[in-house]
Amino acid sequence: MKTLKVLLAAGLLAGLGGLGVLYSGLYPMGADVPHNALTYWALETLRERSIARSIRDIEVPPLDDPQLLLAGGADYNDMCAGCHLQPGKRESDFTLGLYPQPPNLAMSAEAHHHAEGGEGGGHGDAKTSAARQFWIIKHGIKASGMAAFGKTHDDARMWAIVAFLQKLPTLTPVQYQILTARAPGETGHDAHGAAAEAPTAEASDGESEAHAH
Repeated sequence: MKTLKVLLAAGLLAGLGGLGVLYSGLYPMGADVPHNALTYWALETLRERSIARSIRDIEVPPLDDPQLLLAGGADYNDMCAGCHLQPGKRESDFTLGLYPQPPNLAMSAEAHHHAEGGEGGGHGDAKTSAARQFWIIKHGIKASGMAAFGKTHDDARMWAIVAFLQKLPTLTPVQYQILTARAPGETGHDAHGAAAEAPTAEASDGESEAHAH
């Protein structure tokens, strides 16, 4: 009984201490001040476990159609390259100013992670990686700057971007410019028609909210 009282008292003190930190305003929220190691680990673990759980039922369609690559490349250049870069470019105003820093998708996951001083960095096999990319594009990531494009783009268009992402780390700067160029006068809405023929298979991902570098 004494042990139980001690545990309850310790829990109460911990809760009060947590509330004190929250209301004190002492925790730095500026994007130019990194999280401490414990907060960073907790947020990274929460994000990765949440994504892994959410993508379990996503069925990845065939992504080797050249038309998907072209449609996805133009959209990537318009929507994503400012944060996630392109071949031959290592930083931008967004990559320098956002925290957490957006991943450089023009590099392989392993190469990017090693460049940042980490270890590993992979996200499973190709299908798991594609499902993860699709889910993040569709739902975004809270408090990261990564938007939920599922509010404005259909599944076909987002799968086209995923198809391009699969090839992006292998492209040279010249190949990138060729694959992302739009025809004169073409807009993102025009390119949407090219992607509309893409497979739209996505099993229910079990999420009702739009979930984000």
